[in-house]
Amino acid sequence: MYGRYTQELGVYAKEEAARLRDGGVRDGGGLRRTQKWMYAGLDSNLLLQYIAWVTYPVVLITFSAGFTQILSPQAVGSGIPEMKTILRGVVLKEYLTFKTFVAKVIGLTCALGSGMPLGKEGPFVHVASLCAALLSKFMAALFGGIFMNELRNTEMLSAACAVGVGCCFAAPIGGVLFSIEVTSTFFAVRNYWRGFFAATFSAFIFRVLAVWNKEEETITALFKTRFRLDFPFDLQELPAFAILGIACGFGGALFVYLNRLIVECMRKQKTINKFLLRKRLVFPALVTLLISTLTFPPGFGQFMAGQLTQHESLVALFDNRTWCRQGVAEEFDYISHHHAWKHPQVNVFITLILFIIMKFWMSAVATTMPVPCGAFMPVFLIGAAFGRLVGEIMATMFPDGIHADGSVYPIVPGGYAVVGAAALSGAVTHTVSTAVIVFELTGQISHILPVMIAVILANAVAQSLQPSLYDSIIRIKKLPYLPELGMGHHEKYNIRVEDIMVRDVRFITLNSSYRDLQEMLLTGQLKTLALVESRESMILLGSIERLQLQSLLSLQLGRQRRLEYLRQLAQDNGTQDHLPTVRFLGWGEIAEWEEQQLDEPVDFKNCKIDPAPFQLVEQTSLHKTHTIFSLLGLDHAYVTSMGRLVGVVSLKELRKAIEGSVTVTGVKVRPPLASFRDCGNSTSVSEVTELHKLCIRHRGLSLPREPNPPDARLFCQYNIFFF
Repeated sequence: MYGRYTQELGVYAKEEAARLRDGGVRDGGGLRRTQKWMYAGLDSNLLLQYIAWVTYPVVLITFSAGFTQILSPQAVGSGIPEMKTILRGVVLKEYLTFKTFVAKVIGLTCALGSGMPLGKEGPFVHVASLCAALLSKFMAALFGGIFMNELRNTEMLSAACAVGVGCCFAAPIGGVLFSIEVTSTFFAVRNYWRGFFAATFSAFIFRVLAVWNKEEETITALFKTRFRLDFPFDLQELPAFAILGIACGFGGALFVYLNRLIVECMRKQKTINKFLLRKRLVFPALVTLLISTLTFPPGFGQFMAGQLTQHESLVALFDNRTWCRQGVAEEFDYISHHHAWKHPQVNVFITLILFIIMKFWMSAVATTMPVPCGAFMPVFLIGAAFGRLVGEIMATMFPDGIHADGSVYPIVPGGYAVVGAAALSGAVTHTVSTAVIVFELTGQISHILPVMIAVILANAVAQSLQPSLYDSIIRIKKLPYLPELGMGHHEKYNIRVEDIMVRDVRFITLNSSYRDLQEMLLTGQLKTLALVESRESMILLGSIERLQLQSLLSLQLGRQRRLEYLRQLAQDNGTQDHLPTVRFLGWGEIAEWEEQQLDEPVDFKNCKIDPAPFQLVEQTSLHKTHTIFSLLGLDHAYVTSMGRLVGVVSLKELRKAIEGSVTVTGVKVRPPLASFRDCGNSTSVSEVTELHKLCIRHRGLSLPREPNPPDARLFCQYNIFFF
């Protein structure tokens, strides 16, 4: 029975090999297969082939960009930079909603089906986070209790990031480690098993679906390799692997710089920027048209394997076969697309060099399109091609292989491709877990030592030159995130809090009047205000949120207080019900009453006060301040000296100090202007108090006699008297 089963399995494998060799597509994408079917069906007319090859991706990318822009612009891009910001405690509006989920899924499907050099890892992380956020809302609405806890939601998002990477590559271990590296500065160990549990099930279901769809025979690695296990590499090859890692470090830094340079150039050119803002679909359509034209197989694409998908290219690059000479691992020819890399007029080295150069700038440009996309897979592919190039060079330099103990072991270029893929992707993302991801992707751990050496060296080089791709996107989008204190920041360890703090702190005292609160709320947008004992002592007693102060003002000048005033007037006149006569109160009497209310001292009994806001001392180092802000997710901290309030430090001051707004000696770095601002919270109608209306009235603005619902913020104060 077993022999019969293995025989039938061998027959099936040969049939499948013939199908792949005859031009079958194994990319798992129906949209991509449709494009190739259209291209192959028009082989009699070159012009129609070109039109079919170009039009299909242009339509898909244009639809993806338009659909995403209309439904939810927050779905554009990777998703990892935003998740990194959210997990730090920052609230990004409309980012974890159902509309964004629909836009992300449909937009990503079209973008990947177009065949452009785009990735799916970042969008998968965003999609998994959206599922976690929506599930948390559903459970909170259904059961309440612990599901409404904010910390619980954060833990769900942490596990969701691991799920996104795990189901993308069927790599649960690498997915968890990668999600920790790219999204968390400090990780709670209690979430560790949750991430592994969720990522393992996501990877399992992903591979089971592949078996169910008859794309795989059983659950195997996504890019299974067949490197020899007895002697995978020789110690003499380690210098080549090290050089490969260093080169990938420089390449990763160059990719991040090029990606940011493209975005900044488009933003600096005001004419181009205005045009692209008006015609949002022109840029993705032009980029897709250019890339599709260059990859057209009968054209320039024949010199860079333009007809292969990313999956097919990786399968070929990881193959044992040595392309520069025949005779190695011939039995594995059926899984390779090596014929696309061979050209009668150009050798394999020129093909690989052209592939690396063209894919490098194409990927840097394509990832700037306003569609849901990532950059990990294109970078992973470029690294594999570069590693393959180094491996082929080594195979040419040592045609007889490495001699050891009288045995000949030929060079395996596929091993260099694995090392290059891990090193370049690790350099771009500033992660080491890409080494674990390639082990799970290939199903072999034979090259663990060269992979780790190359990844560590690539990270060391890239981190000293450029931020990671995700941190670069955070800076481009100006998201409120605290950068890391990496290498090359030794002079910043001499900076103290007193050098960067804002000394002009806005505060209120126990003796403050409601008029003082009015001025504070109308002249600033601070989320919290410091409460001190008095202007003379400046002893910090706590902090009060803006909403609490607005509630105090609303109570002081609210409807209940006005009714009490009207009843008091009626009692003073000796009547019991003369409220209608108040219609004829003059402006002077109303204004006098309001002025009296504003001059009264604030009663803090009805206000929630935080008695222990986070405090730092003047001599706290920048490094310690950065660690505290990152660990606790703070957005500001008060600076005190012997209990006296002397300043405040916010994320903006820390960013200025870390990103280079300091002198070489790190001594004089105090910002010239107070930057403790928070304009992210717009004031809603319920938050507007009568003080705003009073301010408008004193400016001499005309006031409507009857409140108009669309202009509820502008109706005058005294209309509340007219019941």
